[in-house]
Amino acid sequence: MTIGFASRAVAAGCALCTAGLLAAGPAAATARPGVGTDPRPPDGRATAAAAPAALLYRSGTQVRPRAGAPEVPDLSARSWLVADAGTGAVLAGHDAHRKLPPASTLKALFALTLLPTLPGGLRHTVSPKELKGIGAGSSLVGVAEDRAYRVSDLWNGVFLSSGNDAVHVLSALNGGRRATVARMQAKARALGARDTRVKSPDGYDAPGQVSSAFDLAVFGRAGLRNPDFARYCARAEARFPGRDGGSYGILNTNRLLTGADGVRPYRGLVGIKNGYTTHAGHTLIAAARRNGRTLVVSVMNPRSGDRHAVYEEARSLLDWGFEAAGRVDPVGSLDAGRATASATEPAAAAGPQARPVGAAAAGRGGGTSGRPVAWTVAGAALLGAAAVALVLRLLFGPAPRD
Repeated sequence: MTIGFASRAVAAGCALCTAGLLAAGPAAATARPGVGTDPRPPDGRATAAAAPAALLYRSGTQVRPRAGAPEVPDLSARSWLVADAGTGAVLAGHDAHRKLPPASTLKALFALTLLPTLPGGLRHTVSPKELKGIGAGSSLVGVAEDRAYRVSDLWNGVFLSSGNDAVHVLSALNGGRRATVARMQAKARALGARDTRVKSPDGYDAPGQVSSAFDLAVFGRAGLRNPDFARYCARAEARFPGRDGGSYGILNTNRLLTGADGVRPYRGLVGIKNGYTTHAGHTLIAAARRNGRTLVVSVMNPRSGDRHAVYEEARSLLDWGFEAAGRVDPVGSLDAGRATASATEPAAAAGPQARPVGAAAAGRGGGTSGRPVAWTVAGAALLGAAAVALVLRLLFGPAPRD
């Protein structure tokens, strides 16, 4: 009789423990978004979040056409991507995560990193030391030592003339080359650009320096969200201070924007950045806006032999993207890497003062964070402890008093 009663008591206690653990389950699951959930909306419409993330890591061209979708252009570039800048949905890509040297398109990451910290109105007199170490054959805007420049002048030199001399001076203002490279690498990771390895802030060829069509599109999209970046990258021409106190005109080297050298300008183009080195070949990030939609494309190292192929292949991708929008399902999202970075490295990208993603929302009563899970687990533990106490009391009676 006693054994049977004890068995029933223990069973009751176990049931209470199990109930406590089950109560913790929903909150724990809520705190881990994306685990065991279907990201698609109830009506089944395809979204960037619902696209198979692995598609963009496959070799070859990736596209998910619906009936009536236009055919993807056949390009010579080693890697390319076209995406909706608003939603981040990748419409198509070819070897999108292939790691290749980026040339001066890396200046887009440079600008994203330093623009927020260097006010355009600041004036700086260039020292000879700041112009040392510029790579042979670099593109230059004509920065002169012992000459005072506004930071905005130097940014014109970066965006329009792709001036490595302007990059060197701005890097010096940021604490030097090494500090700038480290900050650029951290910025890339914070944006979810995990293919990028920064070795030189100006994009000049360096061993191990690589990026990808995916990452370049991430940089381009982020740049359009920065008003200063968007203004500089869309500027076709500007005046730059001369050595003698006067000024001279500089023209944006992005021929798809200016129409220089016989390249027909693209209607609706909002700029971004082109690049070239012997090792990287021609590279380009371009964005255009039509009928309320903005597309961003990246093209790396066309092999057709035409010196303007990077512009013409970007043109083909933009034309295809505007025609295909709404007729293809996404093959990925430009936010994919960023979501991973936020989930796995919440503090590393933002520094020691960073708060976990969702913490602020949870404090206002929305979203999820570690706090709801902690309280639920604590409640489950108390419920389990109460169950154990009940079992002991039923088995051995009231505890003796002193």
